[in-house]
Order: sequence, then structure tokens, then C-alpha cells
Amino acid sequence: MILITGYKGFIGSHFVNALKDKPLLKVEIEDAKSFIDTFSTWDKVDLIIHQGAISSTTEKDIEKLHYYNVTFTLKLLEKAIKYKMPVKYASSASVYGNTKNTFNPLNYYAITKLQIDYFVTDNLDKFSLIQGFRFFNVYGTNEEHKKDQASPVSKFTAQIKDKGKLKLFASSDKFLRDFVCVDDIVSIVLNNDASSGIYDLGTANPISFKDIAELIVKKEGGEIEIIPFPSHLVGKYQTYTCADMSWLGNKFSFKTVKEYLNI
Repeated sequence: MILITGYKGFIGSHFVNALKDKPLLKVEIEDAKSFIDTFSTWDKVDLIIHQGAISSTTEKDIEKLHYYNVTFTLKLLEKAIKYKMPVKYASSASVYGNTKNTFNPLNYYAITKLQIDYFVTDNLDKFSLIQGFRFFNVYGTNEEHKKDQASPVSKFTAQIKDKGKLKLFASSDKFLRDFVCVDDIVSIVLNNDASSGIYDLGTANPISFKDIAELIVKKEGGEIEIIPFPSHLVGKYQTYTCADMSWLGNKFSFKTVKEYLNI
């Protein structure tokens, strides 16, 4: 049996679809507290895929963030150690902030992800297998419910279809992110043969928000409206991300945004 948390979420739902022929034990945030306190048949769990978290980068409720992203995760990892269950969990490239290969979390969400990564690093040898994946900027189907937290691929598309124009921050040609399709995320997490560790997961080929916007307009029509950069994001916004995918070698060919849009 595979335990998957966050199964209703954007990425979690894609894991559920990929594993639909497997016996699944599905846990969502609203059930997390009761589950971790009452579930008893851990010996029946063959793998934990931990995707559940408060994922909003603007969340200010520290108590809620800490429970779901740290306390619950630590309890789950302690069970994994005790019962020797392999774990594949979602970390985040947000732990890097605007640095490369060093940690500089710019928001509370990123801090919680880094806390777990530190715990895993300190206890790596206690797990039968644990893989943490620092997801970069994931996009794909079924993320519309995330609204303002959705990827620009989905958000810009929704804006064009609704209003005939998309809103783009000023200087977006200078904001480059490593955009990775959710289908590639699921395939790599489930099928890699790496040992225990924490790994970047992106394409290693960042493109700008301006490029994304222009691709969406080419696909859907409409126009681009330039808007001022929001003051509440100053100092808390990653201007450049790029995954180090050397751990995977040349074993995988990533889908580009252009290919995803079928342009």
C-alpha cells in the first residue's frame, strides 16, 4: 500500500492518477491531525509519497504553517524511520531564495521546507530510503484552483480567456524561472534510481515570465498589460531559479513550455 498525502492538491492529484492501479491510502490536510494520531497499521505501508503542505508563499499564519509543514511531516518521518518505510517527499526550490546552491528562504513557507530538509540531512542514515525533491516552478493541468498561486502558464491562460489580456509585472524579462511540467515531476520521482538524498527537480533551462506571457498570447490571442511590481513582494520574490540536475544525468528529456502548449 502507498500512502500519499496532499492527494487533492495540484501535484498530489497527478501522483494519484499515475498510481491509480496501486492500492492507495490517501490523506489530506483536513485529516492530517487525526490520521497521524490514530493510524496503526504502518507495517502495511510500502511507500510514503508526501506532497501535503500549506504551499502558499504568502501565508502569514505561522502556527498553521508550522503544524502542517513541519510538525506533521516530522511525525510522518519518525514513523518512516521506525517502520523502515521508503519516503519520497516534496521540498521546494524556494529554500534557495535568490542565491545559487546556498540557502536564503524569502518567506515563511520556504523556511518550513528548509527545516525539514535539515532534519532529513541530519538523519539520512536512519531511513531505509528517503528522497527529497526541491521542486522548481511546476506547471500543468489541474492547478486552476490555486488561483493567484498557480503557475504563470495556467494563470496567464485563465486571464486571457477571461479578459482577453494577461497582466505581467514590469521588468518580467529579467525574472527567469526554471519551469517544469508536472508530468515530468511525477515520472522522475516515481522512476529514478538515486540513493537517499535531497535533489533539485527542474529542467535546468530557465526562461523569463515575459517569454511565458508571449507564448500564451501566441497560443490564445489577446494582449499583454504591463503592471507595476507589487510592493508586498519586494525582497520576497525569486528573480532567478535554475535546478542542478547533474544527479539525473542525461536519462530524461524534459517537456518545454512551448511543447506543453503545443505551439
